[in-house]
Amino acid sequence: MTPDPAARLTALYERHHRQVYAYAVSRAGRPLADDVVSETYLVAWRRLADVPAQALPWLLGVARNVMLERYRDQARQTGLAEEMARWIREADDVADGVTERAATLSALAWLPDRDREILTLTAWHGLSTGQAAQVLGCSRATFLVRLHRARKRFAQVVSAQSAVVSSPSTPRRVTDEQRVATAG
Repeated sequence: MTPDPAARLTALYERHHRQVYAYAVSRAGRPLADDVVSETYLVAWRRLADVPAQALPWLLGVARNVMLERYRDQARQTGLAEEMARWIREADDVADGVTERAATLSALAWLPDRDREILTLTAWHGLSTGQAAQVLGCSRATFLVRLHRARKRFAQVVSAQSAVVSSPSTPRRVTDEQRVATAG
């Protein structure tokens, strides 16, 4: 007659708990040892039919796997946290991106269609100079000359627009800190 599963697990626990706990403390430290032992016996309960007669090596193997899985989880979480922190550090302020995009679109609007197309083929559509030349039906060398000229005109428009924005006659928004500083 096979013993009751609950009784078998209880017997395993009473017989090997101290050794499994000592192993967990030696490998993972006291703060994690209780969790490792709990998960080890949970696995033993789920796989009770697989537990051999010499249960201690099997239980220690399960405890080892539980700890390794925790370390892998911790490494994944740490890597994810580091990636998120790096992304946050590198991410520009959303307002800066909106302002930059608006200035770019405004400058592009002032350019002739031909210059706009040349710039967007490479910058926005990601085509190489050879591919963009093929789209326009010209040689790569001709495209490079046109691209250089379009970039030069674009830079002139951006420069002219930034001069208008920073001119003293253009009304500027005053912040609360500036109001306090001038009032004080």
